[in-house]
Amino acid sequence: MRKLGIAIYPQYGTEKEQIHYIEKASSYGFSRIFTCLMSAENEKDVRKLQDLVKRANQLGFEVIADVSPTVFHDKNLSYKDLSYFKELGLSGLRLDLGFSGLEESVMSFNEHGLSIELNMSQGTKYLEQILSYVPNKHQIIGCHNFYPRRYTGLSREHFLKCSKQYREHGIRTAAMISSKDAAFGPWPVQEGLPTLEEHRYLPIDIQAKDMFQTDLIDDVIIGNAFASEEELKRLPSINRYQLELKVEFKKAATKTEKEIVLAGQHVNRGDVSTYVIRSTDSRVTYKHEEFPPHDTSLITRGSVTIDNSGYDRYKGEMHIALQDMENSGKTNIVARIDKDEQYLLDHIQPWQKFRLVEK
Repeated sequence: MRKLGIAIYPQYGTEKEQIHYIEKASSYGFSRIFTCLMSAENEKDVRKLQDLVKRANQLGFEVIADVSPTVFHDKNLSYKDLSYFKELGLSGLRLDLGFSGLEESVMSFNEHGLSIELNMSQGTKYLEQILSYVPNKHQIIGCHNFYPRRYTGLSREHFLKCSKQYREHGIRTAAMISSKDAAFGPWPVQEGLPTLEEHRYLPIDIQAKDMFQTDLIDDVIIGNAFASEEELKRLPSINRYQLELKVEFKKAATKTEKEIVLAGQHVNRGDVSTYVIRSTDSRVTYKHEEFPPHDTSLITRGSVTIDNSGYDRYKGEMHIALQDMENSGKTNIVARIDKDEQYLLDHIQPWQKFRLVEK
């Protein structure tokens, strides 16, 4: 089951504010929490974190803390004994910086059932190195980094490469998205906290839709705190297993055209075009219908079109425009993809299934 998560940082805000945030997120269906032991600089922060984790556990959250070998060294801890982290109430450890591979494999057999979460963003053979030491693979999961400084987030190419590496081994994955309203992260620099640089200033639901539609990410976590209530409300309504795009209909759109747009399970043809996303089943289903011309103006990116009766072979076929095009008069413009969601069009893959919903 794909999950949504938030982040908490005990050094920012009062305990009351933190608990209120956790409870609010729980009420909207969030079930993961990311936190950071590397930035919890004193025992006061750690004790506060322990109280927060206790309340989170009562609400059924999975709480994973970012650590590094430095945390083990400073607290005089051994990778062979993870009882300290269990006493904090944690569900797992995220190794922002790892060990040699052997240590991680030993940690995966810890008697406390703590998950060992690996840094997915490195792009090395780190995962393969750990697997070569035969770990308890059921306790190994992965999560990408986030990047507080502008222009330092992952490129899409690197993100996909790293994510595929974990997916190929059947490892559960996670990545970070960024709230526009949140002001806090683990470090003083705060210009958003996304995994992907291109997500930094996008609406939060578009970021989440993009993560899920890659089919490479299982869990999506808001990396900065505190996300607004509006953002927390918006994310649970997202379809986590299939991309859904919002559309606004043109006044001239007919009942049949609306039915084609909304009722069908759309499939992007495998022989893809650089101009349009093609959903062709409707031209078979509605082959006996007439499609009189109406809005045959210039086709622009994001236009949802249906070929009218002027295209005898293609009438009833639905397209989504990927770029501006001239209109021969044989294509009706029936709707438009929501402006913010047009970002997602370029990432729809050959044979990918998707749905359109009215805004």
